[in-house]
Amino acid sequence: MDRLRKMNSNPTNRLTATRTVFSFIFILCLSFLNTVDARQLPDTGTYKNGMVVCAMPQASQVGLDILKKGGNAVDAAIAVQFALEVTHPQAGNIAGGGFMVYRSASGKTNTLDFREKAPAAASRNMFLDSTGTVIPNMSLATRQASGVPGSVDGMAEAFKKYGSLKWAELVQPAIDLARNGFPITRKLAADLNYGRGQFIKLNPGKNYLLKEGGWKEGDLLVQEDLAKTLELIRDKGRDGFYKGKVADEIAAEMKAGNGLITKADLENYHAVWRPAITGSYKGYRIITMPPPSSGGIALLQLLQSVESYPLSRWGFNRDSTVQLMVEAERRVYADRSKYLGDPDFYKVPVDSLLNPAYNKKRMSTFSWAAATPSQSVLPGTFAGYESDQTTHYSIVDKAGNAVSITTTLNGGFGSKIFVGGAGFLLNNEMDDFSSKPGVPNMFGLVGGKANSIEPGKRMLSSMTPTIIEKNGRLFMVDGTPGGSTIITSVFQTILDVTDFGMDMQHAVDAKRFHHQWLPDEVTEEKGALDDATKAILTKKGYVIKDIGGIGRVDAILVTPTGYQGGADPRGDDTKLGW
Repeated sequence: MDRLRKMNSNPTNRLTATRTVFSFIFILCLSFLNTVDARQLPDTGTYKNGMVVCAMPQASQVGLDILKKGGNAVDAAIAVQFALEVTHPQAGNIAGGGFMVYRSASGKTNTLDFREKAPAAASRNMFLDSTGTVIPNMSLATRQASGVPGSVDGMAEAFKKYGSLKWAELVQPAIDLARNGFPITRKLAADLNYGRGQFIKLNPGKNYLLKEGGWKEGDLLVQEDLAKTLELIRDKGRDGFYKGKVADEIAAEMKAGNGLITKADLENYHAVWRPAITGSYKGYRIITMPPPSSGGIALLQLLQSVESYPLSRWGFNRDSTVQLMVEAERRVYADRSKYLGDPDFYKVPVDSLLNPAYNKKRMSTFSWAAATPSQSVLPGTFAGYESDQTTHYSIVDKAGNAVSITTTLNGGFGSKIFVGGAGFLLNNEMDDFSSKPGVPNMFGLVGGKANSIEPGKRMLSSMTPTIIEKNGRLFMVDGTPGGSTIITSVFQTILDVTDFGMDMQHAVDAKRFHHQWLPDEVTEEKGALDDATKAILTKKGYVIKDIGGIGRVDAILVTPTGYQGGADPRGDDTKLGW
């Protein structure tokens, strides 16, 4: 590998690095009539009529049922979104937000930004004390931590533009799951038990997601208040959430703890359709999310940075491959800290950041001999410029329409504060703003003025829902949760398929690593890098730390024989096709 590295050691060739700390969930369950449990199939199992890959088996089944009824990919996505609110409370939501990337069977693309917004009463220094110091946990576990929710409005907008079945048909399965209950998985039981102390502390007088003696696998989780809330959404659409009883309950919850969201904030919230940003990588067309997602721009920068290198010859997770990807990630995350934010408030220099010459220049300081200290890597400059818990699902229908959606409450179970009487959790997305320039958020990400808090502004996100074409045809649908590791996980999963020849499930299974500029360290899933590779990189000055699972990727690959799914074994993720 050292010999191969030396072959590419001239200054113009020291380019990019990437990695995809990919993310998402895998576990399959129950075999249903005319439905195949993907765990029982080889990794290359394919399906001709459609596929759903998401975080929970019940939600995957809901989505597949909608496809089998004649619904399209967007219909199925809406049903999955509401089902995940019930079955995946760690991140599924109606009080969070997210992004959707859509590609029609004919190749038309669109994206929907239903990211949360700062309330009208929010202010730049709202999380600072009188000395200008960030107040610990204020942006995480208080009612002030919540941004104005976007998920319900987002689903209503998606339905208005692309829906084909009746709205009530798409919401009803979630109501049934909430009212009748469902047997919880071992992982969900563990997560609920882990959150128990915070649920009790932050929700006096409420009894949501609590069970005397603790939860265990197979217990039935019933959520009657949530079922009633979903019924209002079923019957009244967006007004069932942003007006009337639910809006009153949200406003009352805010008043109970100095929260900022008002009924006016709720009524004035609107999702935004934005053109997709696109790029190319080795003949593939990448269709991804524009700002306020940082993920799409960062992903394209990373791909540009590594494109000229022979990654497939070097090999998966070998020393030269890892070094290149890490150095690219270091530079891209430095740019993220300065240049990315809500485009409705801040002019994001998209064209400059995605200029191949710019990214080539950024990599010109990369040396094969030693790690580049992050302290010496500042956000780049260009002419004329001044100045998780999350969940993902991928769906393709029989016609070939594709949807990639990532949504979030931010932290696991969001703020861990429930809306009394309504039965759902509030987000803590305000932490995704820069509470103070240079001070990291819960994921260690550093930001500045572009992502400062302003009333009505959408906070920056790392969510990276992505669709890929090959020769003008649908090739892959990809995405993951994972906070700051989302970008590198998606990046790495793409390379696993395009450069290392993996099928979809093996690409999702593959162990991942991550670097984000600050802190200056490479984190790896245990076993991602072998001892020899770690020894070479450590000798060059790279600090490598083992952590738990990185990301939970849910993805779909189009093959000559049909759709091939990849559901992440790091969680309860499930792929179902027919």
